Amino acid sequence: MSQRKFISKEFINRGWSCDEKYCVTAADGTKYLLRITPFRKSANRAEMFRMQQQVAALGIPMCKPVEIGACDEGIYVLQSWVEGEDAEDVLPHLVNAEQYALGIDAGKILKKIHTIPAPAHQPDWETRFNAKIDRKIKLYNDCPIQYEGGEAFINYINSNRHLLQNRPQCYQHGDYHTGNMMIENGKLVIIDFDRYDFGDPWEEFNRIVWAAQKSPLFASGMVNGYFDNDVPMEFWNLLALYISSNTLSSLPWAIPFGEEQVRLFLAQGKEILSWYDGMQNSIPNWYCESYERI
Repeated sequence: MSQRKFISKEFINRGWSCDEKYCVTAADGTKYLLRITPFRKSANRAEMFRMQQQVAALGIPMCKPVEIGACDEGIYVLQSWVEGEDAEDVLPHLVNAEQYALGIDAGKILKKIHTIPAPAHQPDWETRFNAKIDRKIKLYNDCPIQYEGGEAFINYINSNRHLLQNRPQCYQHGDYHTGNMMIENGKLVIIDFDRYDFGDPWEEFNRIVWAAQKSPLFASGMVNGYFDNDVPMEFWNLLALYISSNTLSSLPWAIPFGEEQVRLFLAQGKEILSWYDGMQNSIPNWYCESYERI
């Protein structure tokens, strides 16, 4: 374990990963986040740590990587501690201007993260994502529970697969949404980079669904901040495909976690269909082109 001497260790019971997480305090009073990944799940942890170092070098406000090593329980990673509140809890209680401004920041931060290139040997995105789509459609068709009107997602996907051609690829946070953001002293801080990947930068917006449900203003700001208020129509068309694909796989994923998760995703699927008018419009109705038009 780390050579640092910890005077306290508090278990953190949250999140979906297999990691054990603790808030630890060093002898000098400095707090850290300690994550321990079981050996059987730890194959990519050294690479994850290296990529986090690259992100931190960009000046991204984030839980910074401090140390990595092995212990009896697995591979541990020590990160800087973020004193703050969960963004998804705070956002709905902020005034409109603050919600939108934080969304702008989220978009600008993501744009900077996406300056990290994907490896040169990365497989072609169109081939890779089409295979993922095919798997998700099969999982959904085999699922005993389905969305009312869910065929609209499949029809939209199949009509727009051509948009995957020649898409660029870059480093992705992998789970970029309000559940992995904190607000510290009024500023946004990004956490949980453990699902990092490489792929189409625009796919990273597929989890904006969660932000739009909590704060449409934040979600709008995030898009506008990323594109510097000049959002191409191609983005909306492609994002609708990515959200459709994600939504299809959510139900099969939710079933093992029980009825509450199934109900949550059934309601979310219904809401997404209403945003897109049954997938007839590519721009969701929660989007606001500029704050001045609110």
